[in-house]
Amino acid sequence: MFGQSPETVRQYIETYRNIAITEEVRTGVPAAITLAQGIHETGAGTSELVLKSNNHFGIKCKTEWSGASVSHDDDAKGECFRKYDNPFDSYKDHSDFLKNRPYYSSLFNLDPIDYKAWAYGLKKAGYATNPKYAQILIKLVEDYNLQQYTLLALSGKYENGDAIYVSTEKNEPSNQENVAQPVIQKTVVKTYNYPTEVFKINETKVVFVKKGSAFLKVANDNDISLSRLFEFNDMKPVDIAQTDQLIYLQRKRKLGAEEYQVVQEGETVYDIAQIEGIRLESLLEYNLLKTTMQPAVGETLNLKWKVSQMPKLLATR
Repeated sequence: MFGQSPETVRQYIETYRNIAITEEVRTGVPAAITLAQGIHETGAGTSELVLKSNNHFGIKCKTEWSGASVSHDDDAKGECFRKYDNPFDSYKDHSDFLKNRPYYSSLFNLDPIDYKAWAYGLKKAGYATNPKYAQILIKLVEDYNLQQYTLLALSGKYENGDAIYVSTEKNEPSNQENVAQPVIQKTVVKTYNYPTEVFKINETKVVFVKKGSAFLKVANDNDISLSRLFEFNDMKPVDIAQTDQLIYLQRKRKLGAEEYQVVQEGETVYDIAQIEGIRLESLLEYNLLKTTMQPAVGETLNLKWKVSQMPKLLATR
């Protein structure tokens, strides 16, 4: 890392998180690890190497590389580093680099949620010479809650074909500002694959409970009162979970981590509030909705600010 400000790091994360998520879905490399490596290797997008080559992961030419390259001082003077037309190509090459090299193969036997094992595994496999490389990655994951992006990829909300990233410029050399942008083709509700232990969504502690779980036991197991559990989850008191569901152990935030969410088939406003870790009252307020209203499938709900026009509502019979 180059001692960049937290704001610079957050801007880097905001810019590249979707590409990291897409690459996790495609190859299995955890988005949290990818982002942590990108932040560290580029000084959150400010290093000399990334500015002149779009190389976000410090990957050297190696014998098989036939693409463009730049000369850069690293372990030795004037070493050969890969050069990319745009950041998306760098992220894709990083995933393929790990996936296709035998000495990284053991990483893919690890749980993608276990970012510490991945960090130490990368160091052990020789990705970097810095003896503190694993600790640096782990600290970045924890300081900036990068784990949420790994979990988002695992949740099934991103699938190949659902979010495809293409360069905004063609046939021209790109620079740091020529970033691949998402083109959302379709989104389908998938079966979520949440961890069994407590984790975080939108920087808020949450646990995934199965249908039939007793809420009193969930509250006792997590050291909070039953009334607070229901309050945090915008729920009326009930004995057991009627469905598999997310249960928050802290008060959800007023702002979502993302800017918006598209309403999917079968999703309610409450479902979106739980999935995104945002207070139901805030979500309703931002979108000019009342509790009895249900937006139509495909409508966009804002998670951070109030809209000027209510979304189209689901037709009722």
